[in-house]
Amino acid sequence: MQINSDFTQPVIILPEQYQFVDSPLPGVSRMMLDRVGKEVARATSIVKYTAGAGYSSHTHGGGEEIFVLSGTFSDEHGDYPAGTYLRNPPGSEHTPFSKDGCTILVKLWQFAEDDLQSMVVNTKIAKWLPGQVEGLSVLPLHDHDGVSTALVRWAPNTEFSNHTHPGGEEILVLEGVFNDEYGSYPAGSWIRNPRFSKHTPFTQQQGALIYVKVGHLDANLMGDKFL
Repeated sequence: MQINSDFTQPVIILPEQYQFVDSPLPGVSRMMLDRVGKEVARATSIVKYTAGAGYSSHTHGGGEEIFVLSGTFSDEHGDYPAGTYLRNPPGSEHTPFSKDGCTILVKLWQFAEDDLQSMVVNTKIAKWLPGQVEGLSVLPLHDHDGVSTALVRWAPNTEFSNHTHPGGEEILVLEGVFNDEYGSYPAGSWIRNPRFSKHTPFTQQQGALIYVKVGHLDANLMGDKFL
């Protein structure tokens, strides 16, 4: 299956364009943002669990990265409310479910082979840092060999300088409206900018909260074998 599989091209998916499809297990559906492969794939998806839905026990051969968007996601190791960031490294195993339903961002097969750190971060209580310009605050989530993931909060009427992303950039807008010279992106928008893309991001009256990942389009990741 090939969905937005040309990583040299920019992709913008707005929330009104979401089309969820059923997964192989009842009560779990997926909005596929990008995908290269079959059921085992390098993939980025927004996944919905209805109340009581879950997967059978399985192993993540290429690792799994999760950000809980709403509700509470669970497995045998714990409960993870909205705002939780998780990393299940290559070879990890679990049995995920949701008692009351949840929506999560999931990235599969996007780990380096030597990135074996398990992580659980409750971003609601984690310490934020000042950003590079006034009006920005940053919560670093993970960094490994040039691939970085963070939450970035933009105060209203904040502008960043024009800049280049040598290793590409991926954004999911969590709150507010994020903007650049190419458009406006409300909460739920997913943006993937290719290697060496440039833009000048800013916010207006609403401000924004974004999940952002950089460097992974120019990295040696386990899922590159599907490309």
